[in-house]
Amino acid sequence: MIKSRKNQLTSKVGEYLVCAELCRRDLISTTFTGNIPDIDILTIDDHLQLKPIQVKTISSGQWQYRSAEEFLSIQISGNIQTIKGRTPLENPDLIWVFVFLKGEYSQDEFYICRMKEVQDIIERKYTKFLKDKGGKRPKNPASTHGVISREDLKDYKDKWETIIK
Repeated sequence: MIKSRKNQLTSKVGEYLVCAELCRRDLISTTFTGNIPDIDILTIDDHLQLKPIQVKTISSGQWQYRSAEEFLSIQISGNIQTIKGRTPLENPDLIWVFVFLKGEYSQDEFYICRMKEVQDIIERKYTKFLKDKGGKRPKNPASTHGVISREDLKDYKDKWETIIK
């Protein structure tokens, strides 16, 4: 199967699983099938409160992000990167659901947090990474790519109460 098709299927399965789980928890939910930037699902509760949700899905490995600069102010001087602070988030309370597809039905894992908590994780990991490497990325000094693991998200596993209150 073509990699981009497999990635698209993985993404859609994650969105539909989150949507179905929210419906099981008495929230009307719908996906946008990639048509709205930064929002994959919109859910509404009994009080007509709308909540937008971002979904990130993997079936192996770790969740990747293109640039830590979406979350951190990073100065690159020569081959050295220095974190100067946090990037102000436009929607710090946006709910993110990380989905790990285990391959067996009903064995999938869900990690639910807010964007500001994702920023906390990225700041902690990226700071440690740069400290361990003396501020220099080994392969590409200009890259700000990174990953988030299931271990990084362990405190957010099945935290559906972040959405349902």
